[in-house]
Amino acid sequence: MLRGNHPATVDGKFRFKVPTTFRNFIRETYGDELFLTSFSGENLLAYPLAEWSRMESRLQQIPSMNPARQKLLSRVNYYGAMTTMDAHGRVLVPQLLRDSGKLEGEVVVMGQLTHLEVWNHDVFRSRLESSPLTDAALTPLADLGI
Repeated sequence: MLRGNHPATVDGKFRFKVPTTFRNFIRETYGDELFLTSFSGENLLAYPLAEWSRMESRLQQIPSMNPARQKLLSRVNYYGAMTTMDAHGRVLVPQLLRDSGKLEGEVVVMGQLTHLEVWNHDVFRSRLESSPLTDAALTPLADLGI
């Protein structure tokens, strides 16, 4: 499982180094291929290719004319790019995601169980502060037994 937050930096060549704990798990479990994308352009989602393939398999079960499916695929393909971690675990951040997500300098790299989420550090902190975790927000999870 990919869990926790490991700060990183996008370097001058527009790469971020996948933190060691994440990198080791991804390499041992999935290999080096990643699909980079975003649903909103505000962040980068880094899926090990096998996990993204599972997502695509689920999406294929939905009729192709379904508006939600079309909208999601349009976004993930617009922002999407295949990549491979280099020997040091570095990943090039595509220009479109660099610009839309302000992914430069300090970033947070967070595990989301099956993939990584990368945010500009200041943008993410601002989102946390402006949208606190309330009991009302947790109620749907409690209803699911979490």
